[in-house]
Amino acid sequence: MSAGLDRAVLDLVRQVSETIILPRFRNLSASDIIEKSADDLVTIADREAEDALNEGLARIEPSIAIVGEEAAHADPSVLQALSGDCWIVDPIDGTHNFAHGQAPFGILVARAEGGIATSGWIYDCLTGRFCSAHSGAGAFVNEERIAAQSTGTTPPIAAISRLFLTERQCAALDREIAPHYGIVDIPRCAAEQYPRLALGQNDVSSFERTLPWDHAAGVLWLNEAGGKAARHDGSQYRVDEYEKPGLIGASSPAIWDEFAKLALAARV
Repeated sequence: MSAGLDRAVLDLVRQVSETIILPRFRNLSASDIIEKSADDLVTIADREAEDALNEGLARIEPSIAIVGEEAAHADPSVLQALSGDCWIVDPIDGTHNFAHGQAPFGILVARAEGGIATSGWIYDCLTGRFCSAHSGAGAFVNEERIAAQSTGTTPPIAAISRLFLTERQCAALDREIAPHYGIVDIPRCAAEQYPRLALGQNDVSSFERTLPWDHAAGVLWLNEAGGKAARHDGSQYRVDEYEKPGLIGASSPAIWDEFAKLALAARV
């Protein structure tokens, strides 16, 4: 069943990417870009892509709800479906990059049951890389099973954004964490950041915001690859706890544990 589902989702996201998203890349007018809130953009391509994804997912499994990023922004009551069986959709993950004509950006789709993601898919619109995972069945890139690997560098590479951190948190980051890691910025795209954690490019990443469309697919995929993604206290990430801040992803449980100790001291 999972192979057939993977193929159906891949066909859908590829079609949406090729017919809706990529034709708009570096081809947006000023009126095609809207600021939902400070530093949070949406484009006409996001909205058209979400509509097309919703239609396609409803054909694949019509009996469950769909929670899309843009639909939830327009009507927050949509989020109530996250505690049941549902699809979770980010039509363009990395909208800031997309709107500025930059890579990376992708499509994120997950299927959740009772607040826990059980299937996840990550599609890179520019490279065609397709990551997939199902609970207990491993993680795959372009249909090849993968095992998470670290960068092997000293110090380890930590990808951390200061975008949503307070001044106090930034100071704690510099004091408690930066001396032990090579700090790099995140790509503003979870569809790129989670693969970096498993494919030997980054060792650990810390996220402040934990919205389900950004993290449901990536958390499952990284854990299935043998890495670890969890709340700062080690508890499981639930898609219906979207208002709860803080999430750490790492290429291995050991790297996760070491970073979590420092993050606890820093309260990052």
